[in-house]
Amino acid sequence: MQNLKYILRSPRIVAAAILAAGGLVTYLINFPGSMEDDSFAQLLEGRNESYSFWHPPIMSWMLGVSDALPGPPAAWFVLFDIALAFFALIGVLWLARRVSWAAVVAAALMLALPQLLLLQAVVWKDALFADACVAAFVCLGLAGEHWVILRLRLVLLGASAALLSLAVLARQNGFVILPFAVGALWIVAAKREGSSRTGASYGAALLLLSCGLGLGANALLELHWDGTPARKDQIKMLWLYDITGMVKRDPAIPLTSLASDDPGLRQVILADGVRRWSPVKSDTLEWSPRIVDALDSASARALWNQWIALVTTRPATYLAVRAELFWWVFQAPDVGQCHPFHVGDEGDPADLKLLGMQPRLDARDEVLLSYGNALEHTPVFWHAAYGGIALAVLALVLLRRRPADIAVGSLIAATMAFSATFFAISIACDYRYLYVIDLTALAGSLYVAAEWRDFRARLTRKGGPKAPSSI
Repeated sequence: MQNLKYILRSPRIVAAAILAAGGLVTYLINFPGSMEDDSFAQLLEGRNESYSFWHPPIMSWMLGVSDALPGPPAAWFVLFDIALAFFALIGVLWLARRVSWAAVVAAALMLALPQLLLLQAVVWKDALFADACVAAFVCLGLAGEHWVILRLRLVLLGASAALLSLAVLARQNGFVILPFAVGALWIVAAKREGSSRTGASYGAALLLLSCGLGLGANALLELHWDGTPARKDQIKMLWLYDITGMVKRDPAIPLTSLASDDPGLRQVILADGVRRWSPVKSDTLEWSPRIVDALDSASARALWNQWIALVTTRPATYLAVRAELFWWVFQAPDVGQCHPFHVGDEGDPADLKLLGMQPRLDARDEVLLSYGNALEHTPVFWHAAYGGIALAVLALVLLRRRPADIAVGSLIAATMAFSATFFAISIACDYRYLYVIDLTALAGSLYVAAEWRDFRARLTRKGGPKAPSSI
């Protein structure tokens, strides 16, 4: 009874219990998870142990492992994803030295958001990336806060390296988070050890271990490549999307390079391409058999020559097109066109047939769908709102710069850098691409709520109490 009273008087443990229960409820409500076209394609690759690299092969491999275990094909993958996200959020509570009851309120409120209740249950690489990214920085922060315990420090840093490599494997442009993690550990280690050289050694070790794990895993996955030139085709589509968008914005632009290298593709761009181009997604181009055939037969060199010629001679037009595309990713004028969430199972009939599966949208899915639809056009689905929250958290943690503050601040900076990469590479406005902004903001909000008394004291210039790092 005494232990129960003690636990109930601890906001840290109460908030952790709420989050743990929320993670379990999220899994049970969505069991066995939701899948769409890409999910089924990755599951099929995982089952066949043959990867096209149209999608991150780590996703196909993980789904193959999940498929081999008892239960529905993706159930174990979804369990891992949800567990990773809620581990990260619970870990945030242990970054704080003295937890406020505001953390309990924050934990309860965030459980009702579709970012946790719906998006975590979809088989998406973007959710896996976000979960691994946030968890990696939380582990860094925990290592910094418990630096004196050598074994715990090493375990946490090893876990951080593994999670960083998983994040990069899940999202190729995720490599931009590595310098921020390395920098965070460098600063924390230098503070803890009193030596910048020692800090640099820790940072270098984290970088080498993360890269070694990632490159090693990728080399093993490459052994199962099916020979599809997916990576080259993806780059060709990006160049075609940019070229067509620039011509649509300024019809007077001459496609001089293509006129000599591939006049057929030039004609297709001027006719079907410009008419079909949309900032919402490149799929509108791929729905045209004529465009697809022309792109397949076009050489990468021809497209590159035309793309680089336009970018260097018409940089303002290129930047205008890219700005429009990025705005649709970051703050879509109509988020409903950007697939903000997914419920049930829906995929290519051919893939479903090969997998022996059927589409699913049962009564429970209908309820979840109604819940998501009710929030679709509210600030709940505004990346800009979550980005603003994250930046506010960044400003607060810069006031103190404790080891945990450095980890949280670096996470926010890494998230912003990752998001910025979509200015150059986005070919669709899918909401999930920047899901990491939302999850980072939630983790940051929970951290500030946990440390609210100290932050409030600093903001009012009264000075925060020096609290022990206990439960």
